[in-house]
Amino acid sequence: MKSKLSIFVLLIPAIFVLTGMTAVTTFAIENSETTLRDKTQIAEAEQLLSELGYMVNDTDGRLDFMSRHAVMAFQKVEGLKRTGVLTSSLLERLREAVTPSPKYQGPAHIEVDITRQVLFMVDENGKVNLIVPVSTGSGERYYDKSTRKWEVASTPRGEYSIQRKINGTRTAPLGQIFYPSYFRGGWAVHGSNSIPPRPASHGCVRVPRGADQRLFKLMPVGMKIYLYD
Repeated sequence: MKSKLSIFVLLIPAIFVLTGMTAVTTFAIENSETTLRDKTQIAEAEQLLSELGYMVNDTDGRLDFMSRHAVMAFQKVEGLKRTGVLTSSLLERLREAVTPSPKYQGPAHIEVDITRQVLFMVDENGKVNLIVPVSTGSGERYYDKSTRKWEVASTPRGEYSIQRKINGTRTAPLGQIFYPSYFRGGWAVHGSNSIPPRPASHGCVRVPRGADQRLFKLMPVGMKIYLYD
């Protein structure tokens, strides 16, 4: 009897943890499809992702790690299985897709949709113009060495403003972070080498390393940020 669940071991750059590094990952994919290999189709997908607002570096058909992050973000927004894999059916979905709408209007601002695990940059006209995948607080308990207390890895919900920024790398008590933009105490939007498809941070909003510097420049002190489920 054929199993309904096929298991593949794939050697793909950063396809699951999506760190920008090459990793071997085992996937269990039901009714699996073949990953797109045709450079023309990959370039089309990258172009469509870019036009929809998903952050990609190039539309050259190479499907680099930022393009894979964009694929993951699209899957999150559309409620699809979060694999980071570009397939022919996903390309069809891209051809029919529209840019998502923000939850809030008003001046240019940031939105973090914690349920879908994505960040929206919203312009002054109330249009989403940039989308990146994020990883927020895991909800798990951890021991904070700086406070010597057990804490819960939770991301605040609500309306805040960017309060301060660090233009570069910071070695924080819970690890190294990149280009943090703080919005409440020690909570920040910052670059990370690990952006899994689920909440996994200590509470900050992790963004891909390929997006951190660009987002840093787009988030001035005083800009509003909304975090919601």
